[in-house]
Amino acid sequence: MLVEQLYTKCLAEAAYYIESNGEAAIIDPLRETEPYLNMLNSRGAKLKYIFETHFHADFVSGHLDLSKQTGAPIVYGPEAQPEFETITAVDGQEFKLGDITIKVLHTPGHTLESSTFLLLNKDGKEEAIFTGDTLFLGDVGRPDLAIKSDLTERDLAGMLYDSLRNKIMPLPDSVVVYPAHGAGSSCGKKLSDDTMDNLGNQKKTNYALRENMTKEEFIEEVLDGILPPPAYFPLNAMLNKQGYANIDEVIEKGQTALSVSEFESQINDDVLILDTRSPKEFAESHIPNSIFIGIDGSFAMWVGAVIKNVNQKILFIADEGREKEVVTRLSRVGFDQSLGYLKGGLEAWKKAGNQTDSIESIDPELFTKNYSEIAQSVVDVRKNSEYASSHLKDAIFYPLDYLQEDLSVLNKDQKYYVHCAGGYRSLIAISILKKNGIINLVNINNGFNGFVSNGLPMESGLN
Repeated sequence: MLVEQLYTKCLAEAAYYIESNGEAAIIDPLRETEPYLNMLNSRGAKLKYIFETHFHADFVSGHLDLSKQTGAPIVYGPEAQPEFETITAVDGQEFKLGDITIKVLHTPGHTLESSTFLLLNKDGKEEAIFTGDTLFLGDVGRPDLAIKSDLTERDLAGMLYDSLRNKIMPLPDSVVVYPAHGAGSSCGKKLSDDTMDNLGNQKKTNYALRENMTKEEFIEEVLDGILPPPAYFPLNAMLNKQGYANIDEVIEKGQTALSVSEFESQINDDVLILDTRSPKEFAESHIPNSIFIGIDGSFAMWVGAVIKNVNQKILFIADEGREKEVVTRLSRVGFDQSLGYLKGGLEAWKKAGNQTDSIESIDPELFTKNYSEIAQSVVDVRKNSEYASSHLKDAIFYPLDYLQEDLSVLNKDQKYYVHCAGGYRSLIAISILKKNGIINLVNINNGFNGFVSNGLPMESGLN
């Protein structure tokens, strides 16, 4: 028996490959199917089942294309009603895979169809659970994504409490917990950096599995501090339920090489220019009004968080040789409308005599030295949890996730010094603000990590 976790940091997402006696199953696959097909071919295995723990909201799954390419059926748990052919399992239904068995445990709460897959070894012993977004390490899935007119987030949280207590917690402590996400995902609040653990340890360390916890206590704690989900979540969930374009066609179309003149001819108010190079390169020189989201960060999650429309037409700048990677990672969150990339990159743009822009930066040492004079102009774009933990005393809190919801926070005539934790998100924020006419901005190099030890006045909590 083989169980392999296929973890993608870009989305903080884990898919799983399970194999026994030449028969394989894949749980919660990403959209691009090539890695799974290569794995099956290299091992000489046949894909027997594609299991989905629920309709994912934070990425587009690869179930449809993978099923078409292999003939393997897609399996969802009870209450799923997709608009394509699947096996809708009943609670407790078992699926044989070589010498082992995958048992469906219906665990509603995150969503109504959410299910956990229990792996039984050849002797029938409980070995592992693939929990999707029902149970994370250190947390549980948010219960606010499947709200309907007759169903509130409190109703779903109550279902989640029952699912955990009745289906998961009675399992042996030795059972390995394989969740769908780790730290960084917006699907929970307190996700661990670890990506697998045993159930016994989670019972000791996960607040949601606390012994003698009442349902009311659980509901209050799970709902406390939940922020609004990214705008693309319901759109991705709908794609996963209804269907989507073929991934190979999306990738081929999206990585069209465009000359400078062709690139320029496509630029209009309906098209977004996305620069995926390094933070340093973007700060030094970029096409005016382009948005920065570097490929070497949590690219897909930030694309989904700050580009509000999955149907947004996109022209992009990329390092040579990484064009396919950019299109692939855009497609993971449903952004299929790439028009192509600038052939020759920014150098070609400059050689054609076109205008470029840059971003002023300041090193932590100089920022610290001048802090008393600019304290009232510091903007912190980190997440709520980071800001609450520790922040500069006078900083303006303007989290990147929700920055575009109110662009009147900053005065266009004032100069601001923007920081995140390390310098990646602050450049995303600055690029968005500049595109919206707020241009007098300075990026603090290395962010909070760069000046936190320099004796500046700090405080904690949310204002």
